[in-house]
Amino acid sequence: MSIIGGVGDFFGLDIGTSALRMVQLKGSGPVKTLARYGMMPLDSKLAYSDARADQQKLATAIKDFLSQSGVSTKNVAVGLPSSKVFTTVVDIDRLAPSELAKTIQYQADALIPTPLAESKIDWALLGDSPKDRTKVEVLLSSVPNEFIEKRLDMLEGIGLNVIAFEPDSMAMTRSIVPIGQNAAEMVLDIGSRATDLVITMNGGARLTRSIPTGTESIVRSAVQNLNIEEQQAEQFVFKFGLSQDKLEGQIYNAIVGTVDLLIGEIEKSIKFFQTRYGGTKIERIIVTGGASTLPEFPLYVANKFGMAVEIGNAWRNIAFPPDKQNELLSVSNHFAVAAGLAERQE
Repeated sequence: MSIIGGVGDFFGLDIGTSALRMVQLKGSGPVKTLARYGMMPLDSKLAYSDARADQQKLATAIKDFLSQSGVSTKNVAVGLPSSKVFTTVVDIDRLAPSELAKTIQYQADALIPTPLAESKIDWALLGDSPKDRTKVEVLLSSVPNEFIEKRLDMLEGIGLNVIAFEPDSMAMTRSIVPIGQNAAEMVLDIGSRATDLVITMNGGARLTRSIPTGTESIVRSAVQNLNIEEQQAEQFVFKFGLSQDKLEGQIYNAIVGTVDLLIGEIEKSIKFFQTRYGGTKIERIIVTGGASTLPEFPLYVANKFGMAVEIGNAWRNIAFPPDKQNELLSVSNHFAVAAGLAERQE
């Protein structure tokens, strides 16, 4: 969802629910070198609040964070939270590029949930439609103008030059999925309030969803079912997760119902994808964010779907000194979006 293209020197900024994260790369070509990265905790209220005072606090937090990070440019590519972005794959008549753009604008009004006049839309041509050879497949995204404008005003107000807005799910897959990967793969990222799910194939997203179940819902189910304080519930959930042999399986039993709701939504997404793409098999599921840090969750998913599950590496397509490997891998699950934004080819 680029506003302006062609700026060479920029950094990626992920304004997450619970933290700010930035990644800046240097060099050119498909594999760039890590220049700097950083993360700072954020009051989750600030990321979601529209109140002017909270937006000002968020702006101040971003300004302080970037000054501490030592970032060397004002040019920034910014992630858009999946809760604000509507994305769908549609089949459109095979047309010349100029005609295709007009047709998409014309049809978008019937496809997106917000009025066209109040939305910014972007699209990418994926290739032939799997359903109708006379049509092409297009990935269509929309985001409310009001959200973009407020975020742009806030970031420009602290002296930044926004070169692009991009949905978090798109940035995440750029960093997590290996360059040149054509097989169908799913990327799964459990955030605080929602889970981002993306199925990619032939280098492009074919299905993206934001499922309204995140680590907060899982912790809440532990609070309710075990009758304990939230802080203790959070410690237990991230220490024992879905392990059935720890604490006599009490944590597992307290949270498995909520986890299974999420599993059910993942299953629906797999079925939808396979129906559209003629039973194409998903080769593996790559987990990141909370999905990779919740103990036994990757194994639980592997057993449920009979698929290989891999922990994502946000630095997979980035060069860095060997002595930084342990440090970077220990925080990799937090940086998929920021790294993906920094890897954009402008």
